[in-house]
Amino acid sequence: MKKRTIYSFFKETADNYPGNWAIIEEDRTITFSELDRMVDAIAAKFYDSRPKAVGIVMHHGAEQIAAMLAVLKSGAFYVPAEPSLPQERIDYMMQSAGVDFIINDNYCKHLKAADKIMEDRSEPAGLAYVLYTSGTSGKPKGVSVENHSVVNYCEAFEEEFKTGPGDVMLQYSVCSFDIFVEEVFTTLLNGAALCIPSHAVHNGSLTGLLKFAERHGVTIIDGFPYLLAEMNKLDYIPKSIKLIISGGDVIRASYISRLKDLGIKIYNTYGPSETTVCSNYFRVDNAEPLEDGTFPIGKAVKGVEVKILDKDLKEVAEGSVGEICIFGEGVSRGYINNATEQTNFLTWIDGRRMYRSGDLGYELSDGNIAFLHRRDDQVMILGKRVEPEEVENVLNTCPQVERGVVRAFLDEGGLHYLTAYVIPKEGATVKEIRSFLSERLTDFMVPEFFVKVKEIPLTRRGKVNVGALPVVMKEGGV
Repeated sequence: MKKRTIYSFFKETADNYPGNWAIIEEDRTITFSELDRMVDAIAAKFYDSRPKAVGIVMHHGAEQIAAMLAVLKSGAFYVPAEPSLPQERIDYMMQSAGVDFIINDNYCKHLKAADKIMEDRSEPAGLAYVLYTSGTSGKPKGVSVENHSVVNYCEAFEEEFKTGPGDVMLQYSVCSFDIFVEEVFTTLLNGAALCIPSHAVHNGSLTGLLKFAERHGVTIIDGFPYLLAEMNKLDYIPKSIKLIISGGDVIRASYISRLKDLGIKIYNTYGPSETTVCSNYFRVDNAEPLEDGTFPIGKAVKGVEVKILDKDLKEVAEGSVGEICIFGEGVSRGYINNATEQTNFLTWIDGRRMYRSGDLGYELSDGNIAFLHRRDDQVMILGKRVEPEEVENVLNTCPQVERGVVRAFLDEGGLHYLTAYVIPKEGATVKEIRSFLSERLTDFMVPEFFVKVKEIPLTRRGKVNVGALPVVMKEGGV
């Protein structure tokens, strides 16, 4: 029996639940059969050209989801980008991935029904998408994920959370992050509905977002720890919500002190984009935190194995610290057209792909894994991966900067923020420097604070002396 692909899995679900809602928006609902017809209407516009890669730069909505499925059905892979990203960054992503063309909002206006049903050309081992993440070189790197990896993850998700028809997932994440993959595909492939807020609701208050969720019967919210921390402060949480999934950063007991008493299942999840969304799950609402107030990241999901290895790639003893290494169905191909960054992707002795995460952790006596910290300088800002070195490299190309360094610090709530230390050229302003960075980096990568210095303090070995840099203290919270 041929393995399923993302589109073939979706098609099975659409055929099984044709009249069920697939997409819920503020002013319209779309059934599975209607969404599948929209997929064909979009695919019909490019199907005969047989593209290999297609960029998708669209605002969130049913057409964006249909465009992704249309690309997958054609046998190509998609490269997503938010329209709000700096144009220079979008251009780099699309060019480095080698897209044949880009689908935007105008491309999907005035769609006509396809005059034929296009054959599904997708293959399990074929690329599904490329997501760009922060890279130390000063340019983002594109993680290449295959169809079978996403299918395996959707099966693992359903096995753990038992989602399906009747469930409604809030679509909250940006399209270039892997939480978006979890929101969209685990929902549609398992027969649940995807609820997409308008731009105004998405970017408005948290209270407004939760009222939207209540109006449309949202049962699942997927987000970063900071979202849980903010929800934890509220007196009101919609009664329809039965599952909250947190990922992308450390979750602390203080973030769920009130939420855990509402009867909502809350999960901590872990996994780099390189291993298809998540490799580990751990339920936290009924668990005790570790001594440092954080929770374990849990055990490996279906189709995945996680080992704690030393620098020589030997398994360490239970309780000993080592690198979190991930094996199995979820491990991606690596970075597209970027051979120099492939060193963390290896072939294990049994032939399986392995990814060295760069994260340090240890195994608890019950088999769950505890995350400690990165072995390098990479941090998570609002749940999104950032290499301070990438920001620093861009900063040092700014015409108004003589020399600059960027470092990450923890606020009083345990969340990272960036500070730039700048030797400015004469007459330079923070507004000019910030504007330069904003045109080249996504908004969460632009440092929160800029500190003017006369010189960059160095150690005897010539490295930046972080201990000699003044720290801008920041309160906890978003």
